[in-house]
Amino acid sequence: MKSIYFNYSRDEKFIINDLNLKIRRGERIGIVGITGCGKTTLIDLLIGLLNPVSGSVFINGKDINKKANNSLLKSWRNSVANVPQNIFFTDATFAENIAFGFPVNQIDMSRVRKCAMMANISQFIESKNLKYESNIGEGGIKLSGGQKQRIAIARALYKNSELLIFDEATSALDNKTESSLVETLSRIDKQRTILIIAHRLSTLKYCDRVLELKGGKIFEKDDY
Repeated sequence: MKSIYFNYSRDEKFIINDLNLKIRRGERIGIVGITGCGKTTLIDLLIGLLNPVSGSVFINGKDINKKANNSLLKSWRNSVANVPQNIFFTDATFAENIAFGFPVNQIDMSRVRKCAMMANISQFIESKNLKYESNIGEGGIKLSGGQKQRIAIARALYKNSELLIFDEATSALDNKTESSLVETLSRIDKQRTILIIAHRLSTLKYCDRVLELKGGKIFEKDDY
């Protein structure tokens, strides 16, 4: 990300202000900052869901926001799994919600079970009468906040993406579950890049770098 500026309207100050950031394949990066400082906006710019007012986002040297690179932008978005704070669930089974976006007849159940185990939700699912075929209700109404986040994390792992983004995804987990999950993330294939937005520094203990977003700019943190 090179010299990125962004605001939501012309009469607002820039929430992202001359930001420069380089991420290498396989890095584990933590991002911290006060509420409202623009962390989620930064992620949306990186994914290509938002266009910067000025500046460029390069993937392997190519600007994803140039019209000529529209196919690259689509490919880039498809290679990212984003676990946001607010997660969408369908009125369907555990298996269908973990393998979200895949046709039901193409769901790989062994992979679903593996991802559920990695996200520390398999024991809960397998305690149900229908196990992975149990329905979670509209919007996941039958699940607690922590269970919803673990299902969302299993979904991101199932997608097998090159870039995994966790936007406060562990905030509803208890300390023990969070610690176990963070350790699991640290063992994911090093060809995959992981970004974690978090308030608790314990979530970031396996990160290669921790960055603080402040005043629209990125600063490296050494004291984490």
